[in-house]
Amino acid sequence: MLTAIRSLISALRHHFFVSSWLLMIVGDVLIIPLAVYLSFWLRLAQPLSVQFIQSSWMLGAALLIGLPLYTFTGQYKGLTRYVGSRSFYRLAGRNGLLVLLLALTGIMLRLPLPPRSSWVLLWLLLTGLSGAMRFALRDVLLSVENKPPHAQIRVAVYGAGAAGVQLAATLRLAGTHRVEFFLDDAAQLWRRDINGIPIRPPHLLEQRFDEIDQVLLAIPSLSRSRRRRIVDALQRFGIPVLQVPSVEEITSGRARIDALRPIAIEELLGRDAVPPAPQLLGPGISDQVVLVSGAGGSIGAELCRQILRLLPRRLVLLERSEPSLYAIDQELRRSLSPGVELVAVLGSAANRQLVERVLHEHAVQAVFHAAAYKHVPLVQANPLAGLANNVFATRVMACAAVRSGVTSFTLISTDKAVRPTNVMGASKRAAELVIQALAQELPAAGTRLSMVRFGNVLGSSGSVVPLFRSQIEKGGPITLTHPEIIRYFMTIPEAAQLVLQSAVLAQGGDLFLLDMGEPVRIKDLAEQMVRLSGRTLRDSLHPDGDIEIVCTGLRPGEKLYEELLIDADSEPTAHPLIYRAYERSLPPEELWPQLEELELAVRRRDESAALAGLARLVPEWQQ
Repeated sequence: MLTAIRSLISALRHHFFVSSWLLMIVGDVLIIPLAVYLSFWLRLAQPLSVQFIQSSWMLGAALLIGLPLYTFTGQYKGLTRYVGSRSFYRLAGRNGLLVLLLALTGIMLRLPLPPRSSWVLLWLLLTGLSGAMRFALRDVLLSVENKPPHAQIRVAVYGAGAAGVQLAATLRLAGTHRVEFFLDDAAQLWRRDINGIPIRPPHLLEQRFDEIDQVLLAIPSLSRSRRRRIVDALQRFGIPVLQVPSVEEITSGRARIDALRPIAIEELLGRDAVPPAPQLLGPGISDQVVLVSGAGGSIGAELCRQILRLLPRRLVLLERSEPSLYAIDQELRRSLSPGVELVAVLGSAANRQLVERVLHEHAVQAVFHAAAYKHVPLVQANPLAGLANNVFATRVMACAAVRSGVTSFTLISTDKAVRPTNVMGASKRAAELVIQALAQELPAAGTRLSMVRFGNVLGSSGSVVPLFRSQIEKGGPITLTHPEIIRYFMTIPEAAQLVLQSAVLAQGGDLFLLDMGEPVRIKDLAEQMVRLSGRTLRDSLHPDGDIEIVCTGLRPGEKLYEELLIDADSEPTAHPLIYRAYERSLPPEELWPQLEELELAVRRRDESAALAGLARLVPEWQQ
């Protein structure tokens, strides 16, 4: 029975699509003479007046002129099921031309003519009747085409602006969703409607949440903080929340308004975007030769994307991982601007000969050193590799930059370098000491060496967000090291943008700190990710939930919270989110001998001696 019904619906769809233009012609054949007749009747208040009988020639003439006019001007080419206001305006223009031609025919042939006001009435009747017929036919076609074999998804559209209206219209055409009502914060819109769909205040959802299956967030330009407040309010009802693409995605053509997707946790964490300072974004990069080490990593890749938008003369990508280098090279080449050269170099930042050759051969003017091992547990288990890559590769890159006359060198550091409790953090603090010592040896006109220290970035390979997302997709459990652990989060694009601006502020030996915003409790983060996925938490109060959170205990070297300063004070800079600090450093004559001993221990694969040497370099390291 169900198959037979679907076959009938399919047959009806085909029949309507094929014959809709015929129906419009038949409708026009009936409407045009009717409009002529009604124009006389309404004007003269007589069903059959003498003037109508004398001017009856207009009935046939209107058809003879109107049908060819409609045909040759494309009236029957449009798809009826997509008839809208623009089609109606064109129809009004065609009807105006029809009335004009009809009047000219009567004048030229000296035929009896109706009163002058009847011509205006005729145009209004033609436009109203033919327009109503087309809109009615459109609705019939849509009802047949979009009659789903199963129940439609009941949705509420949050946002009664242009995007919300467009989304509702698109969903109506698709037929898969039924918009029950709009939600909007603007009080002046409440108790009104859009195409018959009521607009309600968001707080009324509490009374009507059982009427809908989803909430569709249709405000593409939402700030991060406002989106977070809206989602937090909606999640109380346990209804899945989807959103339309961003303004950039819609305007660039990468996504349609109805390309609904779940809200990613990255879109809720962090603060609202702060516009870059114009005087800081561009100098030192535009029309310069720039090198990014670790170009295939999360931070390095985003630095490359943003550097390319600033139009350097040449961008050199240094990366030791072949797949990562290939991926970022191919991505950047797809958006390469004319006059910008892209060079991909496969190799390690610890290779002194390679680094010196690349810097000299390409006359590099600015270096962003993002290459590092940053996974705390992996570096903790492989300390020699961590020291070789984080400390000695930094020394190789910085020294080569100084010898090559590079204008600026920026080290990407981490908040884990502050009172470190793990090898990764201690190794990054040692790398900072290298930059500080080199800066002390340089003349004022030498390379400007600086460091940028910030916390976790959302979506990076070491972030908890991809781990939690993977665990949720597998049905859980989510593994959390401690229920009270907190972290600061920043989006990768914002972090990269601030790094580029801090390089312009550098004077030599600077340590820049990025304002990371408000701290986030990781347990709250995990719970929100579960709710955003449309699933429920399983705990002692909700034993039938979908995803459980399991605490496994702090990992070796892991902190409950992170810091950005050791013992120095920070001072503001020209950017409200960038601060300058002057930390304790080791004089070059003390640092270099200790580094030589540490490097010798690493080469001998003497792990205990290497860790002892690291502890002497970084006495605040809490082993």
